[in-house]
Amino acid sequence: MTGPDAPYKVHEIPDFTLVSGETLRPARVAYQTYGSLNDDKSNAIVYPTWYSGRHWDNEWLIGSGMALDPERWFIIVPNMLGNGLSSSPSNTPPPFDRARFPRITVRDNVESQYRLVTEVFGIETLALVLGWSMGAGQTYQWAVSHPEMVQRMLPFCGSSKTAPHNKVFLDGVRAAITTDAAFRGGWYPPDEWPVAGLRAASRVYAGWGFSQAFYWDEVWRELGYTSLSDFLVGFWEGFFLDGRDPNNLLTMLDTWWNGDVGTTPGFSSTEEALASIRARAIVMPAEKDLYFPPEDEAWAVSHMRNADVELRVIPGVWGHFAGGGANPVDVAFIDAAVAELLDSKPRI
Repeated sequence: MTGPDAPYKVHEIPDFTLVSGETLRPARVAYQTYGSLNDDKSNAIVYPTWYSGRHWDNEWLIGSGMALDPERWFIIVPNMLGNGLSSSPSNTPPPFDRARFPRITVRDNVESQYRLVTEVFGIETLALVLGWSMGAGQTYQWAVSHPEMVQRMLPFCGSSKTAPHNKVFLDGVRAAITTDAAFRGGWYPPDEWPVAGLRAASRVYAGWGFSQAFYWDEVWRELGYTSLSDFLVGFWEGFFLDGRDPNNLLTMLDTWWNGDVGTTPGFSSTEEALASIRARAIVMPAEKDLYFPPEDEAWAVSHMRNADVELRVIPGVWGHFAGGGANPVDVAFIDAAVAELLDSKPRI
């Protein structure tokens, strides 16, 4: 089941102090699991969500006959803080509601997931951590924050540090939402969202999520759209207007903007943090991803000198959404890499 009625569980952390110094009382980590944890707890996988994604949006890579087969693996999909299911501006009571919701970092997300994994399930080792986009950023952070736990990692279409060009894009999305007069500094009534701002944000996204070649070749027709306008309104505006609260979007955007494993305590740079990763890894950028181009991830891989790591580029024209599960060819390519990694001998 997908959508607002999709089932999930919640782990409450009574007093969860964030990197910002503010404390959520409690922090709520919404999650769903697929499969069963085996007796020695060796088959656990963490698969975090992405910018505005919910747990059911990750299900395209989970299923019978796939690498993430629930008959073999116990897959935990934690929802990001700020996504509307876990603690977020939209569901936190005053005084930390809406525009007062505290800043959330990637480290905060991973720490809340660590608490979930250890406190609820007693898991000490993860067979794999993987994720798309911001889920990839969380994958990198897991491997840096808890190298003793992460046996394997597969970040796809994401990064260990948000690049300057990526921040330019994010600033455009932020401006589109916040300059709508209806935004009211984040204090809009629950039933009066800044819809014009959300529609504008969708158009900013539209120029980045897919590649130039995707549009030139009219590949959007493969998704069932009949014209470019039909795609921009039906897919992109529909995406942003599908229950995505503006304050939630801005919280996750800020998390993305500030992403950098180099801020982890004990490290003085991103390079040093990457060098601490010990997992067996396949790092998978997409060939024409405008957010996270392959050369950026080649840089990251070059500094993962203590990991057993391969850079494997997803070919094709789908850009960032090569990792989104919409194109069967890309799904098969990613699934094959997951299978290969899970069949390999762990390094820790």
